[in-house]
Amino acid sequence: MPRRTRFEIIRDPIWNNIPLDPHARALIDTPVVQRLRYVRQLGLAYLVYPGASHSRFEHAVGAYHLAGLALRLLQEHGELDGIDVDEVALVRVAALLHDVGHYPFSHAVEEIGVPHHEQVAEPLVREGDVGARLRERFGATAPDRVLALIGGRSESPLAGLISSSLDLDKLEYLSRDAFMCGVPYGVVDVDRLIHSLCVVPHPRTGRPAVGLLEKGLSALEQLLFARYQMYRNVYWHHAVRSATSMYKRLVEVALADGVVDVDTLARTTDDVLLHHLGAAERPLIRQLVEALRLRRLYKRVFDVPAAELDDSLGAWIADDRTLTPAIEDHLARAHGLEPGELLLDYPAKTAMLGLDLPVLQRGGQVTQVTGDGWEGAINLPRLSDELYGSARRLRVFVADRARVRVPITRDAVLSVLADPRRIAG
Repeated sequence: MPRRTRFEIIRDPIWNNIPLDPHARALIDTPVVQRLRYVRQLGLAYLVYPGASHSRFEHAVGAYHLAGLALRLLQEHGELDGIDVDEVALVRVAALLHDVGHYPFSHAVEEIGVPHHEQVAEPLVREGDVGARLRERFGATAPDRVLALIGGRSESPLAGLISSSLDLDKLEYLSRDAFMCGVPYGVVDVDRLIHSLCVVPHPRTGRPAVGLLEKGLSALEQLLFARYQMYRNVYWHHAVRSATSMYKRLVEVALADGVVDVDTLARTTDDVLLHHLGAAERPLIRQLVEALRLRRLYKRVFDVPAAELDDSLGAWIADDRTLTPAIEDHLARAHGLEPGELLLDYPAKTAMLGLDLPVLQRGGQVTQVTGDGWEGAINLPRLSDELYGSARRLRVFVADRARVRVPITRDAVLSVLADPRRIAG
């Protein structure tokens, strides 16, 4: 009788028992993956939701687990017939490694214009222990195939499990983030969605691709609304955005002063980075580190929903990180504050309700459901704009309201934001 493959088990609060095959164990034991234990999944959200101290490591293992569930179900339904076994196995590997390039405190640093975490991941997956183990198990091209899956460039029929509007990453992080924050908003019917996955001819290319059975559309709608609710109540919560704005300014100044460089930033962890920056010479850096450690968050003095603003007003706050600090310091001086004591925040408009997915209808026809909606089933364009208008907000934060000598009025803020380059000189 052949011996069974030995599995180690990770106990997880979301998915219960997660078995790891020997190759997954070998990858998890590398320094690249172990570093994720010390990078918080939700950045500084733990300062608002104390339970949100979960790490990228937990999320990566959860995504690996969901990939295994999805692949087993697809195999049981005959959906994987004709797909190479290594191609199937690499999907689980990509799920495990998809976040290895994340910076300390996760997405916050990307908002200041440093390379995207998927770009940072490339040498981490190609080189060192990870690259060696991938090539040993799957061949010389394995690292590139994994990176293509992570980056949404793969032509694999299963690529949609890793990078799409219904990828396993979203199912995992929404479920975990909601649970760890202690909020009901991110509840997703993961079981229904995974059981509704299928492989169908893509309506545009004719090539096999991951799609959804029509019966799963209600669960898909729930996923989209859960994502909106998590943005509104957690990811874009005013205190979370205050802490994020402080951290962004902190890292910007540290990079400009040479206290840390981008390469080092990409390989360190949350607490190690704060400890390092806390010893910097510039007072502003030390003050911001101390404020984050003691949870002395900057306070709101201006807060307006995007629905009340012109579409083009303030978009540069998220995109132009040379202009933004200059305008912040101009506003600070105009209101009796020191540079760095006033911060602007207007989150970039993400694809909160983005959708581009093949759906297998009950009659056998495959329809591509996009952000334009599907008449009679799921209609998103107007709804998406309305939800953005309420969840996305332009805010001004200050270190100390009592030190603001000139009231910060709506006219004062909007007149500066309307023509920032004239003021910045």
